[in-house]
Amino acid sequence: MEFSDAIKALRKENNLTQEQFTARLHVTRQAVSNWENDKNLPDIETLIKIASEFHVSLDKLIFGGAEMNKMTEKLVRDGSENRRAKMNLVSTIIGAAFILLGFLLLFIKAASVEYIDEAGVLHENFFLLPCSMLSILIGVTIILLSGAVSLVKRYRERRATH
Repeated sequence: MEFSDAIKALRKENNLTQEQFTARLHVTRQAVSNWENDKNLPDIETLIKIASEFHVSLDKLIFGGAEMNKMTEKLVRDGSENRRAKMNLVSTIIGAAFILLGFLLLFIKAASVEYIDEAGVLHENFFLLPCSMLSILIGVTIILLSGAVSLVKRYRERRATH
């Protein structure tokens, strides 16, 4: 059973008009009309409010039966979008940390003292320069790759839905 059918049935079982239904849920009549006409779906907070207000299980509202309906697909899609957003955030933070480390190593290299000892040996932190460049390169690469992966996934999803 689709969510639109489930919400209509729930409203009619309780002998409520759309206006009375909206008053109990504190949503607009347009929102309920869109749900019943399968034009839009409520968010998870509204689903929980419907379930608690009308003493119906979330399973019945979301799944409606054995098959996946549009509400179930929306929840799955929203969950994957949230995971993707979190992964993008984590990737960006890691990339930024590598970039900051690279600049910190550059600063240390610039501030360090280089000298030639009595034996004529040069003492300098030569390894800091390639380490800083490598760190900056890794950070930029991580950020660019996570952005590219995100764009490719969005493109594939849009292409699959059209």
